[in-house]
Amino acid sequence: MQWQDHAIILGVKRHGETSVIAEVMTRDRGRHLGLVRSGRSRAMQPVLQPGNAVEVIWRARLDEHLGEFRVEPVTLRAARLMETATAVYGVQAMGALLRLLPERDPHPHLFDALEVILDHLHNPADAGELFVRFELAVLNDLGFGLDLAECAATGARSDLAYVSPRSGRAVSRSAGAPWADKMLLLPPFLGAEGNHAADFDSLAAAFRLTGFFLHRHVYEPRGMEAAAARDGFVQAALKALNPALRTLSGPNGVSA
Repeated sequence: MQWQDHAIILGVKRHGETSVIAEVMTRDRGRHLGLVRSGRSRAMQPVLQPGNAVEVIWRARLDEHLGEFRVEPVTLRAARLMETATAVYGVQAMGALLRLLPERDPHPHLFDALEVILDHLHNPADAGELFVRFELAVLNDLGFGLDLAECAATGARSDLAYVSPRSGRAVSRSAGAPWADKMLLLPPFLGAEGNHAADFDSLAAAFRLTGFFLHRHVYEPRGMEAAAARDGFVQAALKALNPALRTLSGPNGVSA
């Protein structure tokens, strides 16, 4: 069996003296593993770095086998991804999110989103907003999508200010006012109107929002914790928007 696809390197593990098992996100075949012979060579090590775009040819006798990759470089962005904290943590955090999905399950829209985000990780405001949207997309693909388009109580599509922690649906400012202290804030850039850029406060609220639902629906039922890289990314993205900020850590998002 054989196929060829565009892929992004997520990580590698040593295998024997000279080879590695590469984990990649492909556009049409989802997250996939494969053996790369001589993957630890001087020629291949710079190619098999997280965030790099490659072309892979996978071969195996049977579809259920691990198989072997032949890897050709396309876009080597790994060196640039080492330049900022948001990029270093971001590529790791997105890899951890993709590992929540079944292996070999296609998610082409997530692959496309991953490529876009990797090219914007150097800009903390853009990276933070895109990362939150990526988390929302992963939640949706796991069957826990949020409905942020209209008010759950009135059907209104404007002045949406909250998200119900029970239903994951948006609530307008007027309808949610009596229970505001029990609601999650809906950042303006995630609302139906979507005409606001992310700033420090809205980005912090967005991280709390996605962190809450990831913890409730994904990590807690699986007995997992969020990847440490997510916390690192959150801290780096918010600190870049507010350099005076010192404490950001929290189990479901941020506490600032």
